[in-house]
Amino acid sequence: MSAVLKKIIIPFVLSFVFCNAFAQDTLHKKIIEPVPESQKTLKMTSFSKIQHLTQEKKKKRTWLVAGANVLGYGGAMIGLSKAWYSQYEKTKFHTFNDFPEWKQVDKLGHLYAAYIESRGSMEMWRWTGMDRKKRIWIGGMSGAMYQTVIEILDGYSSGWGWSWGDFGANIIGSGTLVAQELAWNDQRIKIKFSFHKKNYDNAALNQRSDELFGSSWPERMLKDYNGQTYWASINLKPFFKNAKIPDWLSVAIGYGADGMFGARENVKKDENGNVVFDRTDIKRVRQWYVSPDIDLTKIKTNKKGLKFLFTVLSAFKFPLPSLELSAGKLKFHALHF
Repeated sequence: MSAVLKKIIIPFVLSFVFCNAFAQDTLHKKIIEPVPESQKTLKMTSFSKIQHLTQEKKKKRTWLVAGANVLGYGGAMIGLSKAWYSQYEKTKFHTFNDFPEWKQVDKLGHLYAAYIESRGSMEMWRWTGMDRKKRIWIGGMSGAMYQTVIEILDGYSSGWGWSWGDFGANIIGSGTLVAQELAWNDQRIKIKFSFHKKNYDNAALNQRSDELFGSSWPERMLKDYNGQTYWASINLKPFFKNAKIPDWLSVAIGYGADGMFGARENVKKDENGNVVFDRTDIKRVRQWYVSPDIDLTKIKTNKKGLKFLFTVLSAFKFPLPSLELSAGKLKFHALHF
């Protein structure tokens, strides 16, 4: 199990749990969550309509969600400990500065993971009928908390260390969700992910990529920073309420990087210090993108299955054309993944 995989697997497990909570929520009809006077002018989202529950039902749902969190996260941490941390000796708590690595694409991965975890947790607590501000803060900061526990374990592992860069990205990810909920009672700017598998004409580059990122498509998706793009997808309608804009239309700003065949440089040395791979001739570049996007959660449908599917898919960027700025040049992509 790689370092990237261990820090991404938990958010995906929890996001699966919250999607099930969403699915359960759609089974309840005509449900309305009390909204403070200061928030009544805000547009209600489809998942902010929570029924006035009895105290008994609230209690049962609270215990159910709490149990799901404890069992889900606890089980993931036990598995993580056996599969990952057992391979390394325990040490005194120490830090590790990995901020210069991978053009900070890995830091956006942490931001995304914390955001998705927070979003999932918050929606589970919404389903319980919890007070609005409580579920925003408790659920919203869950992502940062879950990820911070992993950072602490890293701090006591000889193979790694506490990363202030990772910790900061986790806080920003959860904070992005909390700030929007407090201000708008909605996620007008969704953090999304997309991936395209990189293949090279050069056999040495393909071999190096297999060593670093794995050879299968799932491994590459989780580990290959050259193929990952992270997006801030901005839903336009709430910002231009009087304009004739479809509710689902968004504009996404993306970030990625390319040409990386090592964490800090494109050089590999063997255990004796001899250089066995040197591609310093390949420029490591940052990539900025702008692209139209679709907010699937804003598409109106009475089909519960579609609502569930749209909610799950809203964590990923819809493949559409994009404009890329990298190395001082503009490029057009007919279809960007």
